[in-house]
Amino acid sequence: MGEYLRPTLDDVARAAGVSTATVSRCLNAPERVIAPTRERVMAAVTALGYTPDFGGRALASRRTNTVGAIIPTMENAIFARGLQSFQEALSKAGKTLLVASSGYDPARERAQMEALIGRGADGLLLIGSARPESSVEYLRRRGVPYVGAWNLGPGSDGFFVGFDNAAAASELTARVIARGHRRIAMIGGISEMNDRAAARIAGVRNAVETAMLDGGLIDVIEAPYAFHDGAEAFARLMERTPRPTAVICGNDVLAIGAMQRAREMGLNVPEDISITGFDDIDISEMVNPGLTTVRVPHRRMGEAAAEMLLKLINKEPVERQIEISTSIIERGTLGPPPS
Repeated sequence: MGEYLRPTLDDVARAAGVSTATVSRCLNAPERVIAPTRERVMAAVTALGYTPDFGGRALASRRTNTVGAIIPTMENAIFARGLQSFQEALSKAGKTLLVASSGYDPARERAQMEALIGRGADGLLLIGSARPESSVEYLRRRGVPYVGAWNLGPGSDGFFVGFDNAAAASELTARVIARGHRRIAMIGGISEMNDRAAARIAGVRNAVETAMLDGGLIDVIEAPYAFHDGAEAFARLMERTPRPTAVICGNDVLAIGAMQRAREMGLNVPEDISITGFDDIDISEMVNPGLTTVRVPHRRMGEAAAEMLLKLINKEPVERQIEISTSIIERGTLGPPPS
């Protein structure tokens, strides 16, 4: 059997009837090529089985056309929509996305940074702004652009696409208070090295203090973002005397876990206890009753993060912070306190 000859850029150009420069543009910056030409080139790429030589390209351009994203966990649905739209926007620009997770561990996040940059990532998407200064300095020294998402970075000289977690949590708490609740508790995420969880807890505290409630914030329990942990935290809150009449949760997973445990305890939501969430993931609308929560526009955030990172990679002017608006979605889990 004869030796397989790998198709070259010249082969694709001849098959498509274009120059090698046009083929390169189709592969590296498809948005700069008119649709009929781009389609003809990509058809030739497919027919010939051409695979770009990323190693050679990287040496020539100092770019690999790959982008890294480091998220805290792949088990939490809140990142799925944002990453999907982030990848779609990158794909249109000819970039490939590599995803890693840190497990909310700053040392692991740093190791993933080094691994992705070692593989030639042109830029990084990170979550939040809470990380050791040594990690930020490492990115500066390497000259790798990065964008933080899901939170803003007040006082930072970095680039962020996100929302004000504290303000959103405070607004939701004010809505709970307006329904007549005076004994409020919270199940928050683990706040250590998680600025989003910490900000949501701070927002709830601020709203309760502003309202100067008699009962106030009865308790805050921090728990991992899992259904079981939300259920266990809820059971602990229900042991308090007096019981809270409303439980504000740091995300929807915790809230749905709390709802399940409430049912197991014979409590009706919202007649006996009101429960709220945060994020508005798909299941929030499917549970019965539907979950009152904060809607975070994850897809818009992913798109905006991709647009910002691409501009940074291309050394184009860009705003340092883009704030995405949230909204409160009232469904069936928020009612007046029991009489």
